[in-house]
Amino acid sequence: MMNLEINPTYLTVSALTKYIKVKLESDKHLTRILIKGELSNFKRHSRGHFYFTLKDEQAAISCIMFSRDTMDVNFEPKEGDHVLIEGKISLYEPSGSYSIQVRTLKLDGIGELYLKYEKLKKELEEKGYFDVAHKKAIPKFPKKIGVITSPTGAVIQDIVNTVSRRYMLCEIHLYPALVQGPGSSESIKSQIILANQKNEVDVLIVGRGGGSIEDLWGFNELPTIEAIYQSNIPIITAIGHETDYTISDFVGDLRAPTPTAAAELATPNKSDLLEKLDDYTYQIQKSTKSYIEFYQTNLMHIDRSLDRLSPLSKLNQLKTDLTRLDEMIYHYMKNILSDKKIMLERYKERMKHPQDKIDYYKEKKDALDRQLDHQIAYIFNSKVNQFEILKSSLKALSPLALMDKGYAIIKKDSNVLTTIKDVKLKDEIEIELKDGYVYTEVKRKKEK
Repeated sequence: MMNLEINPTYLTVSALTKYIKVKLESDKHLTRILIKGELSNFKRHSRGHFYFTLKDEQAAISCIMFSRDTMDVNFEPKEGDHVLIEGKISLYEPSGSYSIQVRTLKLDGIGELYLKYEKLKKELEEKGYFDVAHKKAIPKFPKKIGVITSPTGAVIQDIVNTVSRRYMLCEIHLYPALVQGPGSSESIKSQIILANQKNEVDVLIVGRGGGSIEDLWGFNELPTIEAIYQSNIPIITAIGHETDYTISDFVGDLRAPTPTAAAELATPNKSDLLEKLDDYTYQIQKSTKSYIEFYQTNLMHIDRSLDRLSPLSKLNQLKTDLTRLDEMIYHYMKNILSDKKIMLERYKERMKHPQDKIDYYKEKKDALDRQLDHQIAYIFNSKVNQFEILKSSLKALSPLALMDKGYAIIKKDSNVLTTIKDVKLKDEIEIELKDGYVYTEVKRKKEK
């Protein structure tokens, strides 16, 4: 039965980011992490901080190292350096991006043994030894757990104590092997083969305590690697400390950082099982309650359906339908009569007496005549006004208007004189006044 939340609660971006920040920065596995990789995008801040990216062939992560920690770095970091860092995960809330806050930074200088390790690791990876598809699932409730390790080391005791504390229903079978020095790889291989031949355990833990890369080298040799790869029994590797990685860890079905962690990964926790049982009990009760409520609701709907299907309910329903249909017919006929009445009025309007039409058009013609007369009078008055305006403008521009003010036009040989240089003494000139002409002779002239 689908459980739909009626009023879901939506988080803000900042609330979600704060939650993720608390989760990341409080995770015990992320408060101290050891990583190796290649330096990229290295920048030294003016205040002494280091900003860089740590990368390998498949991934990259941002890093910051504060000035208080950079003072302990005994080399000059540069692009392409292979380094070992120790730090913790940090999340920057404004951008929601995470990075590593580095506390120590060292050059990775393991040497030829490390190069040999990397070469074999690359070859096996290309052959598919590390493919997830090849890895087998670890059983959740094993009855017997096999441990391949030194019988005198602390590993077997740690595993026995952890399994006894967590899951007392499980037996421990020890397959003693040499886990360090010459012949260790063949010893581990033979015990893995023996465990598969006996087929008496559900899961194998292959491991040893911490040490140098030389101490752990037996787990980087082909006999051990091939035996782990070909094992039909799921294998959990628990080799060295949390920061130690051997090739066997990549080939195994599951890697544990420590032998104790391997025992925890191989077994369910008693308290977790009890909590799981309580949770299952709660879920069963909840499902049973929901199941009962579901069928109670269905039963109630069935009761209502039966009530509706009774003869009396059916008769009442038919009466209601009859009343509704009667009202529909009434309103339908009323609408039809109204429409017919409107159509009749329209027909009456169309079938008026011819004399009415003649009178109508006569009135329309008289109205148009009056409108035409009005328009003609309007246009005539408009043109008269326009003519008077133009006449006034023309009169203002006429030379004759200036003659009323005492001005005259002087001509010589029908040409208007505009300068004294155009006349000579004794020349005959014509003076035009507003009401006639005067003819005279030049007696003398004077320039301004």
